Amino acid sequence: MKNFENLNSYSKEELIKLIEIYSKNWLAMDGVWFQSIEKKLGMEEAMYHDAEAWKRFTVTEAKRIKEFLGLQDNSGVQGLEKALRLRFYANLNADIIETEDNTLIYTAVECRVQTARARKGMPFHPCKSVGIIEYSEFAKVIDDRFECECLSCYPDITDESCCCKWKFTIR
Repeated sequence: MKNFENLNSYSKEELIKLIEIYSKNWLAMDGVWFQSIEKKLGMEEAMYHDAEAWKRFTVTEAKRIKEFLGLQDNSGVQGLEKALRLRFYANLNADIIETEDNTLIYTAVECRVQTARARKGMPFHPCKSVGIIEYSEFAKVIDDRFECECLSCYPDITDESCCCKWKFTIR
């Protein structure tokens, strides 16, 4: 049996702060393992392992969030919107979610990964290829009718007002 009794002593505000700390720790770990491979074996090898990790992690994350929210299969745009708002990095990056009919546009206005790499004098992470895996697979767990399209993501930036932008459409 897991012991979460110690969490009962914290206020709602403290627990929200703890979620932020956990989110930052998760993102730091993601970056540390990636940069370790990048430094030793190069960007191509790091990207391979990043893609392999996201193929599995994004499905696990989506299933847990779907269960937590009590979403039914084919929960549509509204289900995807709710689920995207509960992803780990949703606590860290400024984003915008716009919906219309059977379409959702997700825009990451700020990205801690790219900000950190820039601060360290590193080249940007070429995240589009991994993002396609991550966002497509996440959305398909929520509703298998979704198709995901990258509208803008490094290295193929088409919208300078954001870090990345993704379009989800129910087919």
